[in-house]
Amino acid sequence: MVPALAATKQRSNFEPKHFLTTIAEGRTIVSFPKKHRIHAQGTPCNAVFYIQKGKVKLTVTSKLGKESAICILDEGDFFGEACLTGQQLHMTTATALEECSLMKIDVEALRDVLRREHAFSDMFVAYLLTRSIRYEEDLVDQLFNSSEKRLARILLLLAKFGKEGVPETVIPKISQETLAEMVGTTRSRVSFFMNRFRKLGFIHYNGGLQVHSSLLSIVLND
Repeated sequence: MVPALAATKQRSNFEPKHFLTTIAEGRTIVSFPKKHRIHAQGTPCNAVFYIQKGKVKLTVTSKLGKESAICILDEGDFFGEACLTGQQLHMTTATALEECSLMKIDVEALRDVLRREHAFSDMFVAYLLTRSIRYEEDLVDQLFNSSEKRLARILLLLAKFGKEGVPETVIPKISQETLAEMVGTTRSRVSFFMNRFRKLGFIHYNGGLQVHSSLLSIVLND
């Protein structure tokens, strides 16, 4: 009985954050410099990555060679989790937008902790559901809103509007090409809207792009 009780107590003390920041069997910390490719579309998918530090861009490339940005991930985000469903090849390319530190978790190690530790599985499922809702919102945004509104929404999301309650640097020197890919429009249109936002005081540049909560008026305006 004593060993069983000890095992139960050990499981109850499990800390997901500790698991995601410590090296052990099946878990390694890997670092990537800015603009370095973490994995490429079509390469073997056998691990999940957790972003400890930095930002990562996910892109897809068509058979004709056209590349499009899907999203930009931040600290606390996961990617590569499709391997849990048996997907063998990456459907996206992941690139470090700035110097990154990632926890790389082998698929079997992650499956094991998901089975054993309810605290981790609850946290992981909640994260996936939140991101699924975000993707649904992105689709609705793409279908029904103008390019200007889509750009404003993306800037607010990158600035984590609603989480901190204050403007935050998005990404130093974020390219308008990347924003255009995420919005689904041309670079010239993004440049036009960015200049308009700046003149209206919604954004400004100060060692990086600063986004103000007043930009929300563009999203809410019908």
